[in-house]
Parts: sequence; C-alpha cells; structure tokens
Amino acid sequence: MLNHTIAQTDPQLNTILRDELERQRTTLMLIPSENYASRAVMNAMGSIFTNKYAEGYPGARYYNGCENYDLLENLAIERAKDVFHCEHVNVQVHTGSQANMAAYYALLNYGDRILAMSVDHGGHLTHGKKRNFSGQWYDPHFYELDPETYLIDYDQVLDKARQVRPKLIVAGASAYPRIIDFQKFREIADEVGAYLLADIAHIVGLVAAGSHPDPVPYCDVVTSTTHKTLRGPRGAMIMSKQKWAKRIDQGVFPGVQAGPLMQIVAAKAVCFKEAQSFGFREYQRQIVRNCQALARALLEEGFELITGGTDNHLLLVDLHNKDITGREAADLLEAAGLVCNKNLIPNDERSAVETSGIRLGTPALTSRDMREPEMLQIGKWVSEVVHIGREDEAVLQRIRGEVADMCAQFPIYLELEP
Repeated sequence: MLNHTIAQTDPQLNTILRDELERQRTTLMLIPSENYASRAVMNAMGSIFTNKYAEGYPGARYYNGCENYDLLENLAIERAKDVFHCEHVNVQVHTGSQANMAAYYALLNYGDRILAMSVDHGGHLTHGKKRNFSGQWYDPHFYELDPETYLIDYDQVLDKARQVRPKLIVAGASAYPRIIDFQKFREIADEVGAYLLADIAHIVGLVAAGSHPDPVPYCDVVTSTTHKTLRGPRGAMIMSKQKWAKRIDQGVFPGVQAGPLMQIVAAKAVCFKEAQSFGFREYQRQIVRNCQALARALLEEGFELITGGTDNHLLLVDLHNKDITGREAADLLEAAGLVCNKNLIPNDERSAVETSGIRLGTPALTSRDMREPEMLQIGKWVSEVVHIGREDEAVLQRIRGEVADMCAQFPIYLELEP
C-alpha cells in the first residue's frame, strides 16, 4: 500500500479532491487570506520530511537521525532572516493563532493587560476576543477606529494606552485596508513601557517586497502566517529581536507545541526562496494595483468602501446602502463563481453570522496573472450579482459561465496525480 496512489487507496477521497480541483479552477478566489501555493511549495509539503519527529531545535533534538532536519530548519531560518532583515526567526510554529499564543506565552504572565484593535473593528480573535484563549488568559483592552474615517486614530491609541498601561500592545488586523504606522505604535509602546507585537499575517508578502512599511525595526516581536500574501504553505512564523530569541523559542517548544511539521518547514524554506526573487516583488506591487483598481470599479458601481479605498491587498465593503447582508451577498457571489467572505464592519449592528459587509482581496487573482482590466470586470460582476442576481437566477448562471471563461484565460497550474 505504500506505493499506491490516492485513487487506489481511497477513491472516495480522490473524488472530493477532484471536485475541489474543479472548484478552484473554475471560480475566482476573492478571499484576501487565501492564495495558491506554488507547485514547489506543495511538493515540499508532500515530501519525505513528513516521516520524522524532530522535537527540539537544530543541534539540540530529542530524537536521533535529525542531521538533515537541522540543515533544513537552518536553511529556512536563514532565508527568512534575509527576506525580513530580522535578528531571529522561529519557523516551527504551526499557525498564526499559535504564533500569537507562543509570543504571549513568552512575554506575558497570566492576567497581564493587552491593548489591541477591537475585533469588531478589524482585529483578530487572538487579539483579545473573550471566547479566544487571548481573552480568557489575559486582560484585553481595545482601541477602535475613528468613527468618521475608520482609520487608526493614533492619538486615541495613545490615550487608551495611558489609561490601561498594558504590558503588550498589538499592532495588526485582519480587515484593515490601510497602511499601519508601526513607528507610531513604537512611540506609544515606549511611552507606557509596553512590549510591541505586530501581527502581519495579512500583509507579510507586501512587507517582504517593500510594498508596506516594515514593522521589524520597531517591534519586539512580529508574528505572521506564511500562506496568505507570502504564498507559502499553511503555517506561521515568529520574528523577534535577538534578546527575545530564547524566550520565543521556548514559548513555541515546549510552550505551546511539541513536534514540528518538518514537511511544512521545508515548504516555508521554498516560499522564502521564492520571496527573494524580483518576480515576487513585482507580484506584490501588482496585488496592490489590482486591489486599488477593484476599489475604483466598486465605487463607480455605487458601493461604499470602509476608508473609501485601500492601500494594501484587501477591501471592506459596507452593504448598508444595498439592503443586503454580508452573508446573503457572499452566498450569491459564490453561486456566481466569485468567492469572498462575509465580514463585520466597524460598529456593525449585525452579528458575525450575518454581518453588514463583505471582504474582498486580490492576492489569488494576481497569482493567476490578472491585471487591472480584469478587476474592472470583476467589479461589474459583483455589482450585477448584488443588484440583480438575488432576483434573477439566470443572471447568476450567466455570470458563473463568464467567470469560468475568465478562469480558463488565466488558468492555475494545479493538478492531481494520475
């Protein structure tokens, strides 16, 4: 059985795989946190590195037979340090949530105060949501966006920090379409004597390519996923100043996880190599150009955008003037082959299950080599779906066919084994 294909071993799963391949080939991925990993990245994820335990760190493993795993992990670390110009990197951490958990574990004690962007205004669950470990183990406090511009009000952040005196300030978001000024956050953290952590899971690729200001010079710790704009495997990483290196590494192992997924570490090494290329930098620039083109198209179609546009890879659309919920809009768009996600907007009166907004992004579209003209067409399709599609199933089916035609013009390389 060791030599059998998936089709031979598990025909039922093989059918699901082929259906998913068809879905990805014929629909447009507009969720800003999703992307297409390269063939090389996926090959590494399915490599023989999956066959070995490698608990510990290079030169200090708990299992024998780890010589090649030491070489692999050191390669990934050195490449990441080269890409992000950072002093220390932990590449073992499995997910973005675990990266934040390990960083908190390293820097904080139970019950310490955290100051972060409100989840309702674009922050992440791990930034203090009560139902998350971060809101249960620590004492979370929040800054909100300016009620008129929906931009970060750094004066308000400073006032809040003075009131709260947090031990850690988190800079970062999962639904914020504008530039984050990490230098200002550093100044605020210094005034109140707090650690500064930047969660750049969404913008990490933009940072790597110089298309967004770099948090590394200003932050004690920087956490990130590797599968969004970085276009690597589903995983994460933690960057830090050298003085925090030992605490960060201990926070990961034995703090919050044991055996690293070395096949994923191998794939991270590949994606860091890809990020060193000029083509990657141009790709990131095109992500931003595409997102701004999509913003213009939606504004012309009468949509309201939180902050009025974007500086990065994502848009947050306020649907109040369209008399439709985010959930309804996302479901209709998916039926038309345009896959996005419902999303809360600042001061949303609806629940996270319904929402008043949708979140759109361009990383995966740009991976298909789409450009500004395609963004204009996608904006028109979104408008047709929201304005007409809910009353006319034929419109959804027509657009679904047109989307499939565009996908065929900009194919993805994905394939399955024979």
